Amino acid sequence: MLEALTGSGLAASAGLNAYIPLLSMGLLARYTDVVELPGGWQWLSNGWVIAILTVLLAIEFVADKVPVVDHVNDVVQTVIRPTSGGLVFGAGVSSETATVSDPGEFFSSNQWVPIVVGVLIALGVHALKAAARPVINTMTAGIGAPVASTAEDATSVVMSLVAILVPVLVVVFLAGMVLFLVWVLRRRRRRRRERQAARAAGFQV
Repeated sequence: MLEALTGSGLAASAGLNAYIPLLSMGLLARYTDVVELPGGWQWLSNGWVIAILTVLLAIEFVADKVPVVDHVNDVVQTVIRPTSGGLVFGAGVSSETATVSDPGEFFSSNQWVPIVVGVLIALGVHALKAAARPVINTMTAGIGAPVASTAEDATSVVMSLVAILVPVLVVVFLAGMVLFLVWVLRRRRRRRRERQAARAAGFQV
């Protein structure tokens, strides 16, 4: 149960930022005894992998805080974040890595299930993030983009650490995301009604 919560928290974190949970696991595994990566996931703690993830995180950190560029970044990340989610969920529940020597055994033994679950969780969170950002940008005339992005990065960091150190609290984070989803959907419906009302008023004039 705790392993599933750890994997879920890491995958949700990847939906906000693809590189933070991977980097968190790699750093903790390399420099502490907090994380012990399964044999197939030792590459996450490799120095070169950590360096590459750090560079990618820096690029993502800047790109996601610029209006319009953040939308393009979200489109690009539609593939990257779910992939990261699958990887960290698989590592979190001690699944074998997707880079296997025997693909037939990989699929027949259901080792692929945790990775698919992680992909779906990260994809759902990414979709929520991508849907919320235009709402926030519109409400704040673009000023809210860096604030929202910083909050998302901070949430990703905290959720990654919580998923690894205190996985039971992941439930609280996931509940908060559900409530945020409800808010985003209500805002989008309200904006749609306002646009329809404005168009109707224009036709009447």
